[in-house]
Amino acid sequence: MVSRDVTIQNNVGLHARPATFFIQKANTYKSSIWVEKEDRRVNAKSLLGVLSLGIVKGMTITLIADGADENEALEGLAELVETGFNE
Repeated sequence: MVSRDVTIQNNVGLHARPATFFIQKANTYKSSIWVEKEDRRVNAKSLLGVLSLGIVKGMTITLIADGADENEALEGLAELVETGFNE
């Protein structure tokens, strides 16, 4: 199991469109992936779960992956977040 903190860069945070990009990317990996904000942890492959965290610009979240491609999963998702979801 590996984890990594990332800070949301895009202006609107993880609203519907960037959250959808995030979920789609997470679903390309075999590992179990979670997003953690403060004391809440949700499945990173669940749109409702990710949206329920109310993640906005400037917030730091923790990405957690566990599985065969866990390092690749964290790298790919962190890169997506750090580039502002290409928005």
